[in-house]
Amino acid sequence: MNKTWWKEAVVYQIYWRSFFDSNGDGYGDLQGVLSKLDYIKSLGIDVIWLNPFYKSPDRDNGYDISDYYGIMEKAGDMETFERLVEAIHERKMKVIMDLVVNHTSDQHPWFVESRSSHDHPKRDWFIWKDPKLGAEPNNWRSYFAPSSWEFDEGTNQYYFHSFAVEQPDLNWKNPELRQEIYKMMRFWLNKGIDGFRMDVINLLAKIDDFPDAENPYDISYLANNPGIHKYLQEMNEEVLQHYDVMTVGEIPFVSPEEGLLYVDETRGELNTLFHFQVADEMLEWDMKRFKSIQTSWYQGLKQKGWNSQFLNNHDHTRQVTRYGNDGEYREESAKLLATMIHTLPGTPYIFQGEEIGMTGVRFASIDDYNDIAMRNKYHEEVNKGRDPKEVFEGLLLLSRDNSRTPMQWNGNKEAGFTTDKPWIKVNPNYQEINVEKALDDLDSVFYYYKKLISLRKDNEVMVYGDYQDLSLNEENLYVYTRTFKEVTWLIVLNHSDEKQMFIFPEEYRNKSKRKIISNYKSENELEDECLMLLPHEALIFEYK
Repeated sequence: MNKTWWKEAVVYQIYWRSFFDSNGDGYGDLQGVLSKLDYIKSLGIDVIWLNPFYKSPDRDNGYDISDYYGIMEKAGDMETFERLVEAIHERKMKVIMDLVVNHTSDQHPWFVESRSSHDHPKRDWFIWKDPKLGAEPNNWRSYFAPSSWEFDEGTNQYYFHSFAVEQPDLNWKNPELRQEIYKMMRFWLNKGIDGFRMDVINLLAKIDDFPDAENPYDISYLANNPGIHKYLQEMNEEVLQHYDVMTVGEIPFVSPEEGLLYVDETRGELNTLFHFQVADEMLEWDMKRFKSIQTSWYQGLKQKGWNSQFLNNHDHTRQVTRYGNDGEYREESAKLLATMIHTLPGTPYIFQGEEIGMTGVRFASIDDYNDIAMRNKYHEEVNKGRDPKEVFEGLLLLSRDNSRTPMQWNGNKEAGFTTDKPWIKVNPNYQEINVEKALDDLDSVFYYYKKLISLRKDNEVMVYGDYQDLSLNEENLYVYTRTFKEVTWLIVLNHSDEKQMFIFPEEYRNKSKRKIISNYKSENELEDECLMLLPHEALIFEYK
């Protein structure tokens, strides 16, 4: 296993439209990111990941791109972007940006030309099919709509979309299209970026002939299809291998065995990946399942490929609300989850606001939500005759807007995010939870994150250590080791609202140990055989 800078890094994800508004229009922007770089650097961050800021009609918050070489007016302009990259590098950090090449906007010139006629040279840059018995070519669903097909009256064919109808999928079988994508990637890499987070990158290849699915609601047929590895190896040969970059693929519907094919260091595809066996499939905290997922991925990638660790991002509810306790034990729970993510095998990701323990939100009405997936699902279910209140309640926890509310900088109006009306409402708890308060409290969640990140920089065991779960059958305790060379760290987590007795494994009794970090102010006396752990207590011990 090679040592690399991106394995040792901690990544901070910036959803820029909700980060900081520099010009008072209600949207965060690139200048706002630039103005907060010292805050990010003070946390100890190595890499910043920026969500899409390309030109876009903004139907899906920038993931519907109309110009791969332009910058959305809400975000700023190219000169601001160039200054941002320079300022990030001046602070000894790196920056990666989203690569969204499964689909474009229906307003992208490529698609406008493609849909203009059957014989246009770009017709084959997208996926077009004739109707089948007067209806859609097959029964597939998309992420955001009941069908993955949209009829185009101008040419009497359907086009394919894995997401919204305004997001037609590109046809990666077309070699001219692929070369155009590679040209665009080189453009941004030559601007100085340090890599890409690749949006749903395993959806690029489609099943030949598009047969009906036995269960159309299981949309895994959209992913991991024959040809995908050929495309990624070509991308690496044409572009990526010529730059010192970090690549992380967003790869849903993947097992450890399949995942290894994407990140095996001998295959020349991607550096690392996001899998979603936790975030997409574990709707609420399930300790035994989480441990099983961690063990299977560790064993599946061991010494061959690299994992990523995260529990929330712009698509998933904030971790302390979904997987922790955002009430009585919010700070303790936030610190415990941080301890876990930063000590498990793989590169840890921090989603903006996670470092101060920001929570999910509960707005009063569907009209308060912007999430296109949530709104489409709400209207689909209500149109079936279901009770609107019941549908709304069922969608609240997993709404993507849970993580998209503005960054809470202080207790002033709109949490210091903007001087205008924000594009989405601020979480009402901003006066209690904000950066200003966190920076004034040395025992805050922020400073705990800072300690964890500092420990990672100084201790290779956190990065390269072997992993062993010592608590497979425990429902509340998560106890595991990381071992590298002569050093072993024992991580002890009480992921519950109750006190729990922890009995040291026999091989760790009567051995000299040092406490590395704890998320409680009070000192838990070190015993040789057992400890009474407080609710959501996290401890790390070092053995040499």
